[in-house]
Amino acid sequence: MFTNLIESQSHRKEFKRRSSFFLFTVAAYAVILFGAGIASIYAYDAQLEAQTSSLELLNWVPPVTTTPPKPAIERSPAGPRTHSSTPVDPTASRPERTQLVSQTDDPRNIPPHIGTEAALIPPATIGAVLSNRNVDPPTMAGSDKDNCLTCSTTRTAVTVPDKAPEPAVAKPPTTQRVASIVLTSKAVSLPQPPYPLMAKQIHLQGPVSVQILVSEEGKVLSAQVVSGNPMLSTAAKEAAMRARFTPTILNGQPVKIQGVITYNFVLQ
Repeated sequence: MFTNLIESQSHRKEFKRRSSFFLFTVAAYAVILFGAGIASIYAYDAQLEAQTSSLELLNWVPPVTTTPPKPAIERSPAGPRTHSSTPVDPTASRPERTQLVSQTDDPRNIPPHIGTEAALIPPATIGAVLSNRNVDPPTMAGSDKDNCLTCSTTRTAVTVPDKAPEPAVAKPPTTQRVASIVLTSKAVSLPQPPYPLMAKQIHLQGPVSVQILVSEEGKVLSAQVVSGNPMLSTAAKEAAMRARFTPTILNGQPVKIQGVITYNFVLQ
């Protein structure tokens, strides 16, 4: 027993010695590898100076030239051509032209060819005749009434009323929908429907809702069953048609009203 105890203690010391040697070896290798990594980082030369000085141009990029903006061309507004360049002859009674040239704004004239320059001969006006000169009579000097084909010689008069028209008063809608409580409160005569005999025999009971349309005088114009048992709906509809209500006034005018009356059939 003591022999085994001594032998186990000797093995424990050997294990401790081996584990200490293993840990020391691992730590030594880690320190050596870490130092080698740091040394390799400092020893590496990326040659950045050589990279910046060895640039090579592969494609030629032309310089960008800015073009000045083109000046805007001012165009005069189109309008009727005047005869200020046409001479006036006091002896002439009608416009005279060496050639009857239609005006450029005449939609009935189709030019035979396209030109960039205006004709030297003034355009012919209404009543122009062929002659050996281009003149206008004195009555047409400074007048442009013949240059416009669609213009009228009379001026349009604008009439301004002395008093502005009054705004139209909006009329209320002819039919107003009211709640059942309001409709019942306006009832003058609200007869109860008779209990149908067949429904009483089978002990049938329950509410029946009837939608009615009341005229301006308070009479029921139409009645339609909205919900309820069909065996009770006929009696409820006939009772609703006999009902009478007070007229409804809205903005000083009588109007029609529409609502729902509910009849509750209960056996006594």
